[in-house]
Amino acid sequence: MFTIQVQNASKRFHHEWIFKNLNLDLSAGDSIAITGGNGSGKSTLLKCLSGAIPLTSGAIQYQSGATQIVEEQWFRSLALATPYLELPEEFTLSEVLTFHFQFKNPLQQRSNAEILEILGLEKHKSKAISQFSSGMKQRVKLALAIFSEVPFLLLDEPTTNLDKQGVTWYLDLIQQFSQDRIVMICSNDPREYDFCEKKIAMEDFK
Repeated sequence: MFTIQVQNASKRFHHEWIFKNLNLDLSAGDSIAITGGNGSGKSTLLKCLSGAIPLTSGAIQYQSGATQIVEEQWFRSLALATPYLELPEEFTLSEVLTFHFQFKNPLQQRSNAEILEILGLEKHKSKAISQFSSGMKQRVKLALAIFSEVPFLLLDEPTTNLDKQGVTWYLDLIQQFSQDRIVMICSNDPREYDFCEKKIAMEDFK
């Protein structure tokens, strides 16, 4: 079983503590919402958990069964979708899918054609990402993350730029494809995380 343990995690930028003494114990199948106002540290926590930036103090441990995963290999166990994650604008949609799945195995061995169908963007497969609307780009980011065969899924403000139909699409995708994974949602919007079994507020760790 895949697990993540966070022990007394704290992060400081200069003289300001972003969060202090945060503890988490997550196992495959858990879903957790990280809530808090703008600037509360949600995205910073996500970056620490993904290994993108280090903690100031405390520890994070990824474990698969009895094997502890070293920090340099965490990226193999996770996929993320965030507002600050950029897509290669010069690539076509088909090229983005092909490129991404050179580094991640597709969930349930789904083909690019199947993923395009679920995206609802088949007719745009040969169009450059630079020509996509912000909502279309967000769908692509979510699909790349959700359809990666990984045990840990991190989504930061997942319905950014999505219309009502897009929000429903996102929720359906999570319901269908999040079983047996750890799913973490960083959000201020209850629509995005109402399904989560666990919730923590960043303001509790200042």
